[in-house]
Amino acid sequence: MYAYIKGYVKEINPNNIVLDNNGIGYELIVANPYDYNTDEEITVYISQQVREDSNTLFGFKTKDQKKVFLLLLKVKGVGPKSALAILASASSEEIIEAINSSDVNYMTKFPGIGKKSAQQIILDLQGKIDFISNSDNVNKGNNPVLEDAILALEALGFTKKEITKIEKQLISYNYTKADEYVKIGLKLLTR
Repeated sequence: MYAYIKGYVKEINPNNIVLDNNGIGYELIVANPYDYNTDEEITVYISQQVREDSNTLFGFKTKDQKKVFLLLLKVKGVGPKSALAILASASSEEIIEAINSSDVNYMTKFPGIGKKSAQQIILDLQGKIDFISNSDNVNKGNNPVLEDAILALEALGFTKKEITKIEKQLISYNYTKADEYVKIGLKLLTR
């Protein structure tokens, strides 16, 4: 099983890219092939799907995209093509928000997803997607004080889902001590 492949994009096709890693070209089915540039060195997160008649590698720009894809595949009636179509049309954050807020209308805008499928996705996945996006992790990574505050809020019993909702507001503050972030975090979480 592959976790990721680092290499150079050698081909961009309508449904896939070819990633060269040490002289081996990996054909990766991706949501938006034209988001990539040829001869650019990148890391692509991989999901290998083995079927009776195929062995396919699906590629994703972020770990969150891969997680959303794998969760969508667990929903009855959603296959790899539908899951990729969803990821091609919206960011991981938008998809998670729509699922967690039971937004059936938003989910039906994706190709191949009708009202029944949208309701099934929401029913199966609502509340199960509680990871924090990579973009938020980048912002926190630049601020170890904020990271400590978030860990403290988790230790106080708040879920990652609850903390994620206020995280963008916390990032906007420029505190130098974790307890200052915790205080404002508690205010935001207990409104």
